[in-house]
Amino acid sequence: MASSSRLISRLALVTGGGSGIGQAVCQRFASEGATVVVADLNQDAAEETVDALQRGQKGQRGQIGQGHMAGQVDVSSKDSVKKLITQIQTRYFQPPSVCVNAAGITQDNFLLSLEEEEFDKVIQVNLKGTFLVTQAVAQALVACGASKGSIINMGSIVGKVGNLGQANYSASKAGVEGLTRTAAKELSKFGIRCNCVLPGFITTPMTDSVPDKVINKLLTLVPLGRMGEPAEVADVCAFLASDDSRYITGTSIEVTGGLFIG
Repeated sequence: MASSSRLISRLALVTGGGSGIGQAVCQRFASEGATVVVADLNQDAAEETVDALQRGQKGQRGQIGQGHMAGQVDVSSKDSVKKLITQIQTRYFQPPSVCVNAAGITQDNFLLSLEEEEFDKVIQVNLKGTFLVTQAVAQALVACGASKGSIINMGSIVGKVGNLGQANYSASKAGVEGLTRTAAKELSKFGIRCNCVLPGFITTPMTDSVPDKVINKLLTLVPLGRMGEPAEVADVCAFLASDDSRYITGTSIEVTGGLFIG
């Protein structure tokens, strides 16, 4: 059960907040008192998430984040990211002290058939996008003299172990882990923590197209015997966003149901 107050007074930016894990993170953060900027390439999806947050808060004591905002962003574009950060600072007079980089795509194909464009696009969104948003948020926090911040990057267990048909996705998520560790070392002197969350097989729109027989085969590899839920990844993000994790930086937390233990 969510603590109702861990994230009070926090301004949180969540990319990819229009669906899946990003949307679940927005819901969890709002339930703990944060004001949430829901950013997504799909403006309508971002606005729908904000509407849901506002509806959920009516009459629910504890959901006290105020003035959630929807923003359109292409995380692979530096100009688009800078525009979003400017919009946030113009509205709230401060940069986000919490950032979750959950925007991501897949374009699966076997290595022998993978097109260069398919490789490049996944790297641009998943890895370059995480870099651009992390850099922009960190620059804004340092510029305003903030004494602390928490940046949470969405990796994947396949970044560690690989996965058939996902050379591009695996490479991008391995890169996210390396980026997170380096950012943690460089930004710690400014009080900014950087951590990575590694989901396993999670039920999201990304997995809706996977055939049932493939899902069933994958589940034989998961000791807990089921797919994870986006809310279970959001739980870990809320912990990393809060002061409960104040002595944790540069680490990766697997949310996999025990997949690939050892």
